[in-house]
Amino acid sequence: MNSSEVESPLPQQVYLRRRSPSAVYTSPLDRSDLSFYLGLLVVSVASIATRFYRISEPNHIAWDETHFGKHASWYIQGKFFFDVHPPLGKLIIAVAGVLTGYNGSFEFTEPGLKYEDTPYVGMRVVCAVMGLLVVPLGYLTVWELVKSTTAAFITGVIILCETGTLILSQYILLDPPLLFFVMAAAYTTVKFTNCRHEPFDLEWWYWLSLSGMFIACAFSVKWVGLFVIALVGLTTIKDLWDMLGDLKMPVRVLATHFFGRALCLIVWPVTIYLSIFFFHFIVLSNSLVPRPEK
Repeated sequence: MNSSEVESPLPQQVYLRRRSPSAVYTSPLDRSDLSFYLGLLVVSVASIATRFYRISEPNHIAWDETHFGKHASWYIQGKFFFDVHPPLGKLIIAVAGVLTGYNGSFEFTEPGLKYEDTPYVGMRVVCAVMGLLVVPLGYLTVWELVKSTTAAFITGVIILCETGTLILSQYILLDPPLLFFVMAAAYTTVKFTNCRHEPFDLEWWYWLSLSGMFIACAFSVKWVGLFVIALVGLTTIKDLWDMLGDLKMPVRVLATHFFGRALCLIVWPVTIYLSIFFFHFIVLSNSLVPRPEK
């Protein structure tokens, strides 16, 4: 046994062992293995095919389309209304309707009412697009977690074949935007976590900001998006706790980590959430109840 082996301190060995996982991180864009891209292509094409299959059927109001189609119509007409859900999902549907020629005149009175000549397919299409993106996002998220194409492909197939997710993606509902924003928040959070070995660079801020944006969007569609906020919040608390236990990290760097996360995961999402409501009140400038003449 030589002298260098005897004099090597244990804390340095532990420190290097803690940093080793991040040192081998590689982005999927750096992979030369075509199986990653092939698997992503397969699940993406299958997701498009299944979500758009006979999307125009039935040609009548189905289930909760009577609620969210009606809300989209009121947005297009600028008629003020109150609903238990935040505005973003309904605003997305309304914008899709406007872009595809819908003028908000159809009465979404009850399930089963025929659409006739109403251009309703565009609103279903935007929901289908957001629903189909959940499959490749699930694939990418699992790959970022375990770096296994097999595990990522299995995940993509499971989400692809889940009939509840499939059916919800084909109708004018809030669930497709919600699922998309929740999955996007999970993916961007994992991407940010994988950038921890190079803090404060452009990529680090990019993924952290996107994570904050998507958790705000999820919460702005339905308040059940609170659960993805809890996921991101717990992940952030764990990261900061690990940093607090790193005695080699300067206090200034730890404070920068804290305030960076507070800015992107608290201030930025709250700003987005309030801005969506601000836009909501601007659009709904007319009252459903006629105002008495003076």
